[in-house]
Amino acid sequence: MRSLHNGPRLGRPVRQEHRGVTRGLALDLGSSRTRAWMPGHGVIADADACGDFGAGPGHGRPVRRGRIVDPVSCGRMLGLIADSALGTDRTDTVIVLSHPVLAGSEHRAAARELIAALGPTSVIALDSARAAAAYAGPQDGGPLLVVDIGAELTEATLLVDGLVRDARQAETGLSDLDPSEPPTAVVRTVLDMVDEMWKQDRHGAVLGALRKGPLLAGGGAARPDITDRVAVRLGVPVRLADDPATTVVRGAGLILSSVLRRAGATPALPGRTR
Repeated sequence: MRSLHNGPRLGRPVRQEHRGVTRGLALDLGSSRTRAWMPGHGVIADADACGDFGAGPGHGRPVRRGRIVDPVSCGRMLGLIADSALGTDRTDTVIVLSHPVLAGSEHRAAARELIAALGPTSVIALDSARAAAAYAGPQDGGPLLVVDIGAELTEATLLVDGLVRDARQAETGLSDLDPSEPPTAVVRTVLDMVDEMWKQDRHGAVLGALRKGPLLAGGGAARPDITDRVAVRLGVPVRLADDPATTVVRGAGLILSSVLRRAGATPALPGRTR
């Protein structure tokens, strides 16, 4: 299990000028599904990352346990999505890409390289917890616990005032469950992560977040057999967005829409060209 506790705090993304961008695409690159969102259209792709994009004979999934393991297949898949959504000319476009909170530097670098190869004017990387909070989290600025249960990865993240204060990651997900058995492994993983965060929290933020109700996202949040068990074991109600499997990409889409609005409202400086 990976942890951010006592490590560097993850702040807000560096504010950039995305002057001149007029179109955009938000992407959630998962181990099982790849999802895309466009302004005015909503979720335009929710596809099997292997079969729906034809990775080819002998190829497995391009992303495993939150890491890009097949950059060639991954790049082909992203190119097909971008061509369909934005056309072949990506001038004046911005792409927002979500990644696991505790994604390693190699995954982040590989993802940025693949997105940059698509030819957008600008790229924004956003962690999945803040993307989920942007869509479904309360906007009171207080502590929020986001639990993202995916196909091959589960993360619990404590956000305070929009900043990542603590995070846990386990390479356990829905694909590890036996369909004929209760989802004990995933539920236990969530409980262990929250318990560790609670024990190491000296400021009461975890307790405050639990009282508010943790936000559950990812495919696991769409399964009542998981969410009900988590709520009972934690002793608190849980928050669920509609269609929680797409919470992250829709949150990234809201960030994208905000960027496009700011870009459209910002006049070009004298003497500057797009």
